Amino acid sequence: MDIKIYNSLTNKVEPFETLKPNEVSMYVCGPTVYNYPHIGNMRPVVVFDVLRRFLSYVGYKVTYVSNFTDVDDKIIKEAKKENKTEKELTEFYIAEFKKTTEAIGSMIPNITPKVTEYIEKIISYVDNLIKLGAAYEVDGDVYFRVNKIKDYGALSKINVEDLIVGARIEENSQKESPLDFALWKKTNEGINWPSPWGNGRPGWHTECCVMIDTIFPSHYIDIHGGGYDLKFPHHENEIAQSEATHGNKIAKYWMHNAFINFGNEKMSKSLGNVVYAKDMIEKFGGPVTRLVILSAHYRQPVNFTDETVQASLQEVNKMKMAYKQMALKLQTSDVDLESGKPTYINGFLEALSDDLNTANALSELYNLLKLANQELRTRDCDLNKLNDYFKTLTDMFYVLGLDIRYVKMDENAKNIYQKYIESKNIKDFEASDKYRQELMNLGIM
Repeated sequence: MDIKIYNSLTNKVEPFETLKPNEVSMYVCGPTVYNYPHIGNMRPVVVFDVLRRFLSYVGYKVTYVSNFTDVDDKIIKEAKKENKTEKELTEFYIAEFKKTTEAIGSMIPNITPKVTEYIEKIISYVDNLIKLGAAYEVDGDVYFRVNKIKDYGALSKINVEDLIVGARIEENSQKESPLDFALWKKTNEGINWPSPWGNGRPGWHTECCVMIDTIFPSHYIDIHGGGYDLKFPHHENEIAQSEATHGNKIAKYWMHNAFINFGNEKMSKSLGNVVYAKDMIEKFGGPVTRLVILSAHYRQPVNFTDETVQASLQEVNKMKMAYKQMALKLQTSDVDLESGKPTYINGFLEALSDDLNTANALSELYNLLKLANQELRTRDCDLNKLNDYFKTLTDMFYVLGLDIRYVKMDENAKNIYQKYIESKNIKDFEASDKYRQELMNLGIM
């Protein structure tokens, strides 16, 4: 399958060619854990989960890494506020983030490193940058020399001269240039570690470089992803450090998802200014919340409004209803659900191979639902075709991470259904209502 991906580094849609045959190395910047994740945090969680599922489905072995930043000024401030240690605070919110990740239908990444587990390696990395002349120490702080990188700004397309002209007078006059960024911060406040430059903690931009270097020994990966807001300065500064250390730009492909907007005053008022993902999922359900995110291409903004949520709610209900009806029809006809083939999935996969176009992939799914419903209403239903529809939908739901399920019927359930049909045929509505309720309690109808 010919897969194409928009590369933020080149601003072009490019053929996807992996560094190793049939293997994909992917790193996505994760959250700073000092509070519950808001709904915006969930967009990369959903987008790159679908990318991982799709690549796995078409035959790649994917190693997906996403980190937790558990060292930050915000963490120290919040820990004091909640009268907890930084570790107690971050461990709680890491667990909450993972819980929310699963609630929205995403799989936990293969590896979820934490900054505090990499401090020794971060110190060695920074020390090496100093030895290379790409960094310098001033009174316990260590800064990166941006002027050492000839094409600084290649990812964000920001002109260095414009940055210098626009730079405000620096409060910290220790830096050689206002563009230089911190690799190590001298401090005794909050969590800190000893280093050759004194006690302190790492700068934000270094942690991802070190994690990628450690987890992927080649120091160069297929995909680096994250939100659009990370392009500058975070990802730009990651590239600068990797250029100085390894002479590469960390990743062959850079992918960035756009933002989530709340374009409806009513929804904003009902959910508050900060919309926690757990509240959204609790109110509307994981599949509905996820479907709103997937309804737009990942490089386009997603609008959460009452209208878009209601539209997704209706679509999810249609999916659930059709899927359960298909499962009921097939199982009560003694068709082996495992024998179905995803015969109708090619258009769906082609949409995703075109820069992960989930909007077009969903159109393929909706078209298949229509065909399935038409087949269900046909007097002489083609069970083999229906079974292939069922298998195709099952695979589509998996790749998109939509938690749409059916109940496997045992002999007892099948007997109840037979009694339901018999009582319905003889117009014994009291009995048919009773059996129908039993089937509903089992989640079959």
